[in-house]
Amino acid sequence: MSERPTSWGRQPVVSPDRVIDLDRDRIQDGLFSGSPVLAFGNGRSYGDVCLNEGGTLIRTQQRNRILGFDADQGLLDVEAGVLLSHIIERCLPLGWALAVTPGTAFVTVGGAIANDVHGKNHHRVGSFGHHVECLELLRSEGGVTRCSPVSAPDLFRATIGGLGLTGLILSARLRLRRVAGGWLRGSSQRFHGLSEFFSLSAAADEHSEYTVAWLDCLAAGPRQGRGVFMQANHAPDTAPLPGRRNFRVPITPPFCPINRLVLKVFNWLYFHRPAAEQSDARWDYPSFFHPLDSILEWNRLYGPAGFYQFQCVVPPAVSEPALRQMLGLIERSGQGSFLAVLKIFGDRPSLGMMSFPRPGATLALDFPNRGGVTERLMRQLEAITREAGGAIYPAKDAWLSPAAFGQFFPNLGAFLPHVDPAFSSSFWRRVRAEAPTR
Repeated sequence: MSERPTSWGRQPVVSPDRVIDLDRDRIQDGLFSGSPVLAFGNGRSYGDVCLNEGGTLIRTQQRNRILGFDADQGLLDVEAGVLLSHIIERCLPLGWALAVTPGTAFVTVGGAIANDVHGKNHHRVGSFGHHVECLELLRSEGGVTRCSPVSAPDLFRATIGGLGLTGLILSARLRLRRVAGGWLRGSSQRFHGLSEFFSLSAAADEHSEYTVAWLDCLAAGPRQGRGVFMQANHAPDTAPLPGRRNFRVPITPPFCPINRLVLKVFNWLYFHRPAAEQSDARWDYPSFFHPLDSILEWNRLYGPAGFYQFQCVVPPAVSEPALRQMLGLIERSGQGSFLAVLKIFGDRPSLGMMSFPRPGATLALDFPNRGGVTERLMRQLEAITREAGGAIYPAKDAWLSPAAFGQFFPNLGAFLPHVDPAFSSSFWRRVRAEAPTR
C-alpha cells in the first residue's frame, strides 16, 4: 500500500518496516518471519495500540466476509476484517442488532475484540467480549486455535481485550440481539453539575438500556460539570430509516482551528440547543449510536499535528471528586474538548484479562496536539486517575507510563504467558519499557 497506516488520532507518527495485506483466501507463507507483527484493522484506535514502529503490520480488511447467520438464534459468523457497519447494514433490517456497539461503526470485529469495546449499555449487558461465542486465533507457533469460554478458555480470556498480542484473530461467532427496528425512543435533559448527572444516571439505569452524557468541559465555577444527559431504549417502530447523507472533510487544514474561543462558543450552543431538552425524543439507529460517522475523516479537523484522546474510568466511591479535579484541571489549561463523553460502567466483570471496563464513571475527551502543554495535561490526568485507583483505556492512549500501566491492569502477570512471541506493538513496547518512551 502507498499510504502509511495511522491511528485515528494521527499521533504518534510511526513507520512500520513492512505492511502486508492478509490474503482473502489463504494464509501467506512467511507471515511471522522477520520483525514483530501486529494485526491492523481499520485504524480506529486513537493512539499507538494499532501501530508497530519498525515492525510488520498485517492488514485484515480483505478478510471481510460474513460466513453464516442463524436468524433464529441470532448467531453470526464473520471474518475478523468485517466492519461493524457492515453487520448493522445486513442484520438490522432482519430484526437483529449488535448487543454492544462503540461510538463508531467503522471498527473491525477483530479490533472490537482486541480492545473489548464498550457502548452506552454497559450497565446492562457488559462489553463486546461478553457477546463473543468463540473465535479462531492464528498463533505463530501452533496454527489455528478455536477459543471459547469452554475451549482454550484462558487463551480466550487473554484475547478478549488482549490488544492484538495473543495472535491473529481470523474469525468470530457473535451473539446478536433482537430488535423491532432501527429506532430508539427516550429523552435528553440538561444537568447543571456532576451531582445531578450521577442522580440522573442512577435513576435511568433502572428503565433505560442506553445512557450517556455530553459534558461542557470548559464550564467553570458554579457551571462546572454541566452537560446533557441522554437515555433511550429500542422502540417497537418498524418504519424505514431515513437516508443518511455523509459529509467528508476534504482537506487537512494547515493549522488546528479548534481553540478555546471556538470551544466555548460550540459548548454554549450545544448546551442551549432545543434538542438538549426533550421528554420524548426519537432517534434513528445511526444518529443515536454513531453520530460522528456521518462526518467522514473528521479527524482532519485537528490539523496536521493531530490530536490525543484521553479516556479513564474511576471507581464509584471517588468518581465525583476525581472528575471534579479533572474538569478543573482541563478548564484551567484552556485545552477543552468538543467530544467530552461521560458514562457509568456497570458491575458486570469483564471476560478479558486486560479489558478496560470496570465499575465506575468513564470520561472520554479529545485534545488537539499542542506539544508540551498537551503532554503535561496528559501526565496530570494520568496522575489523578492513578490516585483515584482507576484506569486508562489503551485503545485511546498515547502517553501511558509503564508504572501506571502495571497499576491499571493487575491481571498483567496472568496475561503475559499468552502473548504470542511473534507479536508486538508500539504501545506494548512503550508500556513494557522495551523502547524509549517520550
